[in-house]
Amino acid sequence: MRPIFTIHAGEYLVASHIESTFKGLNVWVPSKDTGVDLLVTDKTNKKTVSLQVKFSKDFLIQNSTAYLRENLAAWGWWSLNPEKMEKSVADLWVFTLMSIHSKKIQYVILPPKTLHEFLTSIHGKMKVWQTYLMITKKGQCWETRGLSKDEQIQIAKHDYSNPDRNLSQYVNYWQGISSLA
Repeated sequence: MRPIFTIHAGEYLVASHIESTFKGLNVWVPSKDTGVDLLVTDKTNKKTVSLQVKFSKDFLIQNSTAYLRENLAAWGWWSLNPEKMEKSVADLWVFTLMSIHSKKIQYVILPPKTLHEFLTSIHGKMKVWQTYLMITKKGQCWETRGLSKDEQIQIAKHDYSNPDRNLSQYVNYWQGISSLA
């Protein structure tokens, strides 16, 4: 049986963060699936930002060496449909990563068009993109699908450089939401 009054963990974490950080903003949950998970409005409910929220468990526990676990904040995995991303009506996509070790939550926030261009540049056109986002304790974010173990360790050491895989500017990038306040 499918519950009708349930939001997933990522939606809850994002909504809670917005409500506690941006006083005066309202967070709404749509009653049906339209490709928007959360709607954020200003206090007068006149200006809006729509969000598509993606959540991943922390893959640092099972898929990494001790060195990576010690030096990374979080590592998530998603299976994304490029066609849905291209047609997305949401203003922003929010990737939510919760570290099992520190319980700290990291968010990667960007427009779906930007994300689509980013993943196309790395992986080309595909029916489904499998993407891994790795966030360091210094707030750097990298798309790591297809990288070697040595490259992953370089990321953890902050010795990795590849602008085509860098999403650091979107880590905890709440400007699209804060503009409503």
